[in-house]
Amino acid sequence: MAQTVNVNFKLDPEVKRGMEQACADMGLSMSAAFTIFAKKVSRERRIPFEVSADPFYPESNMAHLRRGIAALNAGKGAALRFSNSSWVRLGHSRFTSEKPNNSAPQRNSSA
Repeated sequence: MAQTVNVNFKLDPEVKRGMEQACADMGLSMSAAFTIFAKKVSRERRIPFEVSADPFYPESNMAHLRRGIAALNAGKGAALRFSNSSWVRLGHSRFTSEKPNNSAPQRNSSA
């Protein structure tokens, strides 16, 4: 049996739980998964997958989503639908205290 060494590093608890579950689903231990990763990096001299920023999750988008959620939780907002390449207000909804906008197209009740 080959001699082994311990490697310690820190992970966010949620990342660790997700990793443990994914490994369990594949029948691997986390140690085995990291060993596979380390051997591939060592052999290929590169990270074996593309590392990039997800364009949806920059801080500016996340801040916008948090503001939107806070507004909805405060009872502000409106029901919208996407029509002809733009968002159209559906009128009065439980999310807003505004009066219905009768000039906006209404949802077809037969659809």
